[in-house]
Amino acid sequence: MTIIRANKRFRRFEDVTPDILQEEGVKLLLCDLDNTLRLHSEKEPADELADWIDDCRKAGVQIVIISNNGRKKMMQKFCEPINVPCVWWAKKPMSKKLTEAMDKYKTPPEKTVMLGDKWSTDVLAAKFAKIRAWKVDHRRDIV
Repeated sequence: MTIIRANKRFRRFEDVTPDILQEEGVKLLLCDLDNTLRLHSEKEPADELADWIDDCRKAGVQIVIISNNGRKKMMQKFCEPINVPCVWWAKKPMSKKLTEAMDKYKTPPEKTVMLGDKWSTDVLAAKFAKIRAWKVDHRRDIV
């Protein structure tokens, strides 16, 4: 396992389809928020994000947003309409919040993936937690 290499790469979060999640045996998908699932400037979840989350849920995948963003009220306001649990101020690349999520949802590392846009936080946190790291392109660069 190379510590700085993601296990898979995708252009956008929407490219991580429910079929891929099922084929890979993923039951818990930990997602970064800023520039992974949304542009940093977006205040509300986009329709395509809400639809993607619903599709993932139908495939039996629990999604949890784990962000280094420290703005608790903003995070809650963003996550409540799409009914996704969120963890703010996660201090990635430390892996504590990732392992806490696995414990809370009783999901083993082999069925858990971290999806994010940064090597220095998301990928490293996944590697430290001994789970797969899937990297997407920085959303700002592809919108």
